[in-house]
Amino acid sequence: MFNAEKPSLDELPSSKQLIRSTVIAGASAVAILVTVVLPAEYGIDPTGVGRVIGLSEMGEIKTQLADEAEADRQMDLAGEEQSSLLNDVLGLFVGAAHAQEVTASEAVEEWRDETTFTLAPGDSAEWKLVMEKDQTAEYRMLVEGGRVNFDLHGHGGGNSVTYERGRGSTGAEGEIIAEFDGEHGWFWRNRDSADITVTVQVRGEYAEFKDAS
Repeated sequence: MFNAEKPSLDELPSSKQLIRSTVIAGASAVAILVTVVLPAEYGIDPTGVGRVIGLSEMGEIKTQLADEAEADRQMDLAGEEQSSLLNDVLGLFVGAAHAQEVTASEAVEEWRDETTFTLAPGDSAEWKLVMEKDQTAEYRMLVEGGRVNFDLHGHGGGNSVTYERGRGSTGAEGEIIAEFDGEHGWFWRNRDSADITVTVQVRGEYAEFKDAS
């Protein structure tokens, strides 16, 4: 039988070499974690490298989808404790009531822009206002035929912010105060089992209201 020759002591790495290799490996792992894993998986980018190479946006999308999935799971758990039929009836009733609650005095108010679109079950849409820092815009959102999930957020110049999130919404209204120059607006997704129609009216300080889907 052939026996391999044992390496001599001179051929073995020294303790100093082993320590240096371990330190280099550890530093490389930390660098990969900070510049690649954190931005791509969690949207955390302490060095700014992830945003430059496009990983931060990937991480932000993953985080947003994870939050949405968790919110949907919580809604499903809550729905098991109540009558789903009663929830659907109430949701349709509230949506119709909200759409009709505009009074005669409100009808004469002028909205600068308005868009209406229909979402099939599982479909999504995104509309944004192009705004400068500290500009203010008012909005009204009406939902007919069911309920919708939405995320009101902004991004631009390496910045991102979430203003509001809604789950099972039948409508909302309020204002956006831009925290930085960029695009500020909504992402919607239809989690109901039927088509829904969303109408958004906006006015105020902004350069453009556009489809960002």
